[in-house]
Amino acid sequence: MSATERRQPALTSSRWSISRGLVTVGIAVIALFVVSALFAPSSVSQGALLGMLPFAAVLSCVGLGQMLVVQQGGIDLSIPGAVSLSIVVVSRIPNGDDSLLVPAVLLAVGLAVLAGLLNGLLIGRLGLNAIIATLGTNALLFAVVLGISGGSPTTTTRLLRDVAGGLSFGIPNSVFFALAAFLLVTVLVKKTVAGRRFEAVGANPVAARATGLRVRTHQAAAYVWAQLLYCLAGILLAGITAQPTAFQGNAYLIPAVAVVVLGGTSLLGGRGFPLATVVAALFLSQLDQFVLAAGVPFAVRSIIQAAALAVGVALYTIDWAGLRARLGSRQRVGAAA
Repeated sequence: MSATERRQPALTSSRWSISRGLVTVGIAVIALFVVSALFAPSSVSQGALLGMLPFAAVLSCVGLGQMLVVQQGGIDLSIPGAVSLSIVVVSRIPNGDDSLLVPAVLLAVGLAVLAGLLNGLLIGRLGLNAIIATLGTNALLFAVVLGISGGSPTTTTRLLRDVAGGLSFGIPNSVFFALAAFLLVTVLVKKTVAGRRFEAVGANPVAARATGLRVRTHQAAAYVWAQLLYCLAGILLAGITAQPTAFQGNAYLIPAVAVVVLGGTSLLGGRGFPLATVVAALFLSQLDQFVLAAGVPFAVRSIIQAAALAVGVALYTIDWAGLRARLGSRQRVGAAA
């Protein structure tokens, strides 16, 4: 077992397994809803929940995409440009014409694949630093966004508003899309041979390469799948907001990393936890709803998101046992001296 996997303890039995991240973030969600009901009841009203869940679904899709990249020990900073480009394509190109929505969606998917292949080529094949490469891709995507939209918002089609922003059985349709994305990622990563190889490559690339696995191919594929999930998030967001801006994706970079880390996926790579990531997206979305209802300024809300990211890094990335052992060893040496 690799060092990364040892830092991801789970509660197990012969029939099921629960990651520590899922337990932690699950308890945090329950506590948050209790606190919300006590101190900001309006944040848990039916209307507030129906307004929060679509954005939690969007964040879930973005978080799942980032999780796949982080599993390979990478990071994707092209999320703002990827989400914004999908929004602009499916809103600007149809220009209110429902008959052009499907071609626009297909174009958005095609551009997402190209962006993923670019990231995969730069990082997986050429070995460039993930931060530098994805920042460059993000700048390129925003150039396309500005070229298509001119930076101005556009009203989405009625069909997209009904599909992405409507309700079915009293539940926002976006939740069903996010659930489908979660199930797809879970099945592919956890229940298939290719998925187990994917996790093995992320946990220990050196050992995976020694066993004949195509490490660079798996790393590159992570960025392609991630871009497809960002594309889905952008399409949903365009339908939910009805009149999105050309820079709507800017709000999802830090939260995307935060939900991955809060869900227990190590930034060093290895195992990923899709369910915990989705629950963490619900946590952050409700936290945002709570502080909004409490009248907290937007700047403080951003600080809270950053604090959540810091807590996640501290919980799941830092080797606290090793740190305590080193500190204890130094104290014993100092006492002996």
